[in-house]
Amino acid sequence: MTQPSTGPAGATTFLAECGHTHLFPGARCRVQGLQDPAAFAADPWPVELELRLSDDVVTEAELRTMDPTGPALAVPSYTTAAGTAIEARTWLIREFIPRGDDVELTIGGRVSL
Repeated sequence: MTQPSTGPAGATTFLAECGHTHLFPGARCRVQGLQDPAAFAADPWPVELELRLSDDVVTEAELRTMDPTGPALAVPSYTTAAGTAIEARTWLIREFIPRGDDVELTIGGRVSL
């Protein structure tokens, strides 16, 4: 099945609101602006994200779906608003749940490199 790669007005990067200043197993982020949230949750495809963390820090991320370990979120290093350095990490995605116009990602464990 061909997956759409864009959302409204041809967006190629989607906002993902996260409820914490950093990611950890069980953390959740809500991806906004996807053209078909239910289809994405059922069969996710790779997208570029801007993660907005709870302290209003925004960092880029990449949702990968072809990793051998399963869907994963690659996040480069960033610094929280309080000045804490967070190293680059790749996280497994435990589940994708459609929530109205959004898709909620639940973070699983870290991918070992």
